[in-house]
Amino acid sequence: MIRLENIGKQNGKQIVFIEASAALQKGEKIGLVGPNGAGKTTLFRMITGEEAPDEGQVSVDRGTTIGYFSQDVGEMGGRSAVAEVMDGAGPVAALVSEMRQLEADMGDPDSADDMDAIIARYGEVTEQFEELDGYALDGRAREVLDGLGFSQAMMDGEVGALSGGWKMRVALARILLARPDVLLLDEPSNHLDIESLIWLEEFLKNFSGALLMTSHDRSFMNRVVNKIIEIDAGTLTSYTGDYEFYQDQRAIADKNQQAQFERQQAMLAKEIQFIERFKARASHAAQVQSRVKKLDKIDRVEPPKRQQRVVFEFRPAPRSGEDVAVLKDVSKRYGEKTIYDGLDFHVRRKERWAIMGVNGAGKSTLLKLVTGTAEPDQGSVRRGPSVKMGYFAQHAMDVLDGDLSIFDMLQQEFPQSGQAPLRALAGAFGFSGDDVEKKCRVLSGGEKARLVMAMMLFDPPNFLVLDEPTNHLDIATKQMLIEALSNYEGTMLFVSHDRHFLAELSNRVLEVSPEGVRTFGGGYREYVESTGQEAPGLRH
Repeated sequence: MIRLENIGKQNGKQIVFIEASAALQKGEKIGLVGPNGAGKTTLFRMITGEEAPDEGQVSVDRGTTIGYFSQDVGEMGGRSAVAEVMDGAGPVAALVSEMRQLEADMGDPDSADDMDAIIARYGEVTEQFEELDGYALDGRAREVLDGLGFSQAMMDGEVGALSGGWKMRVALARILLARPDVLLLDEPSNHLDIESLIWLEEFLKNFSGALLMTSHDRSFMNRVVNKIIEIDAGTLTSYTGDYEFYQDQRAIADKNQQAQFERQQAMLAKEIQFIERFKARASHAAQVQSRVKKLDKIDRVEPPKRQQRVVFEFRPAPRSGEDVAVLKDVSKRYGEKTIYDGLDFHVRRKERWAIMGVNGAGKSTLLKLVTGTAEPDQGSVRRGPSVKMGYFAQHAMDVLDGDLSIFDMLQQEFPQSGQAPLRALAGAFGFSGDDVEKKCRVLSGGEKARLVMAMMLFDPPNFLVLDEPTNHLDIATKQMLIEALSNYEGTMLFVSHDRHFLAELSNRVLEVSPEGVRTFGGGYREYVESTGQEAPGLRH
């Protein structure tokens, strides 16, 4: 359906693609992977025609419809969320728009002279609308929005009043409702909670068209894709299988290439040693010349491309007492809504609590109560006297000084630390080379989150409270964080929609629901096994 043939592309001084080739066939579901800045978004834009390759060609089969979801959703306003979604449904949406106009014209006295023509046209449009099953469109739009977490009130509410994250969901729903032949999805898992992610997984698995997507959520990728295309150093390499299979195959290929490279290097060293040893002797001139020619003809094996991987290790956290946080008979309301009523919750040293619950159940409220950023209406919240707490929430980005660079910010926070450890810290969280000179004011939301996380973990607290810590982190950075936190000796309380993060780090689960709270003695894997759910209210 889509072919990229010997693509070359350069952005400024950066070479993005060199003679790169790949194809997307009917029914394939492909995950596009590569480090940040490798060219994933550029590839999408070339397929949609927003950008052109400098060399080679991108060809799309005639009549193929493409739906492209990007992180730049544009302006929305002036109508309901469900109307915004329906507007993306191609010809049906155009007919809806014309029907509304014709209905308005039929009620306009100034259009009386043209009434026969208006009525005739209205008949034609409604007939086309029925043929395209247009009357089911509203229901289908609501079904998609419901899957992505919208209440009926939000669906019918003004789309312009929604937050940026919810507008992203509206934009995604537009693309899904249209059901094009090819879906291009650039980070569709951003801004989605775990329930919406699982719904989207099922939708994409049942989608009959072709799919090319990027995602920082490895569990999501594994459930959906059956092929991986890797962008690395300007080339495109295809692997048949899911993300885990790709990782295994990539490791095997790298190991084999390294062994081949080392064997050739040993052979070359031997040949060069012979040439150097005997080049001055006339008796060996023919042999030397023969070996020089042989070396010139050899195809050199390149060492495997090394994906940059920085390891971050915690300094030891100070030991806390056994009782880290104790909530007794806690009640909390917001207006007419009761979030907690008589909650008892005890966090002990070295416990790692994953907080599960549907949107609005009170997950973030619980973190705020524990950290003291919200007060209970009744009951008590007590933290142990030797507890040193670190709290990561979205408002934590407010601590950054926009006039300072990333490195200046780290130096201001840790004046006693040398340049090398601070640069290593920045690198571990995705700020390498000249990136550390960026001013904080120009950082994206994800970059700000990474910087705040780095500052919090460099001098580690013994009690980490984390509200969606993996938002905007790529797979490699998430894995680094998981490995670092696996060796962390302190206590954790966290909310996350990343199932890999939940499974690797939790040893306790607290499920929050309108019916109350339930605790589970094992981690997320045991929670899934015992409940048959990956999230509250959902089945496998």
